[in-house]
Amino acid sequence: MHEHSRRENVSSAFSSSISPPPPSSSSSSSSFSSSFGCRVVQKVATIAPRKLRRRALVISNSSSTSVKLSANDLEEAKLAVKELVQNTHSNPILIRLGWHDAGTYNKDIKEWPKCGGANGSIRFTKEMGHAANAGLQGALKLLDPIKDKFPAISYADLFQLASVTAIELAGGPKIPMRYGRVDTTTPEECPEEGMLPDAGAPSPAEHLRKVFYRMGFNDKEIVALSGAHTLGRARPNRSGWGKDETKYTKDGPGLPGGQSWTVHWLKFDNSYFREVKEKRDAELLVLPTDAALFEDPSFKVYAEKYAEDQETFFKDYAEAHAKLSELGAKFDPPEGITLEAAPQKFVAAEYSTPKKELSDSMKQKIRAEYLGLGGSPEQPLKTNYFLNIIVIIAVLAILTWLFGGF
Repeated sequence: MHEHSRRENVSSAFSSSISPPPPSSSSSSSSFSSSFGCRVVQKVATIAPRKLRRRALVISNSSSTSVKLSANDLEEAKLAVKELVQNTHSNPILIRLGWHDAGTYNKDIKEWPKCGGANGSIRFTKEMGHAANAGLQGALKLLDPIKDKFPAISYADLFQLASVTAIELAGGPKIPMRYGRVDTTTPEECPEEGMLPDAGAPSPAEHLRKVFYRMGFNDKEIVALSGAHTLGRARPNRSGWGKDETKYTKDGPGLPGGQSWTVHWLKFDNSYFREVKEKRDAELLVLPTDAALFEDPSFKVYAEKYAEDQETFFKDYAEAHAKLSELGAKFDPPEGITLEAAPQKFVAAEYSTPKKELSDSMKQKIRAEYLGLGGSPEQPLKTNYFLNIIVIIAVLAILTWLFGGF
């Protein structure tokens, strides 16, 4: 099949921006990857979107632009992603986009970017047209305005930033991340097709190991990453899996319909493992690769544990996802850029009691102590210095109260 016959037409509007509208009847057969990466059958149209074609020709990466990436850019972009997710309920598709960009990695190939991985190549029509990526144009469409606003952020970084932010907003674990990924620059650098999991493989457990071992994951990490199916839905008119709607999806949020793996399919928790284990609700989806987690002896050890212990699942998932997000990535600077909680500027009045404002003399004492230790409004102190100031002032206040009358 020629490459152009697998490309989706995404010129239609997205009613909830979570996933694209049903394809036309004149489409050809292909497949896509559901949730965290399992490929399933779908009908897709043959015309590549004009905007994607244009981007495939004129996209630069973070290392080739004069705009320098900063932690502030990343913080602002994360706020924009948060607003996007809260307005569109797009957690599942953004997580899947990050997964699919990184999930093509081959640990046996040492040359970048031939090794695949988190390098932003999924934005090109050539790779977006892969069967497993059907529907992900919707995620790219959602993130385009944020990329335009923050040009210093690479696509590779934006995809991973959006993915982990979507997980956190759904109640999932905070995933340790670093940024500075370099983008590929041409479609010729895209990986070959067939690198992502297939939900309908004849031997599901064997297939999962083949795909994930190639990326450098072990059985525990395979099961932990599978837990991302706690979010999202599958639609039979697009994927060949699931029901048209269930009592859990018929009213949305977002575009109604489809079949979810869990009851609360926009909440990140360990319910996926409980539901797959018990299989007591016909309204919920269980793919062959899901069932394999409790059928394979090695996988079952971890699946059983995660079904009982959400804290352990969150810990293991965060570690596995952080590893996934860096597969095949080339960083500039090499050590990457991390987002840590920035110290807040000290404003004395914010520490006044509700009943009485601090006196001017007390504010002056606090400011003097603050400046004496090297602080300034432009250069906030580290947290331990600030706490030392508070302790000193508290001691002075107590001594003044105890001995002030003598």
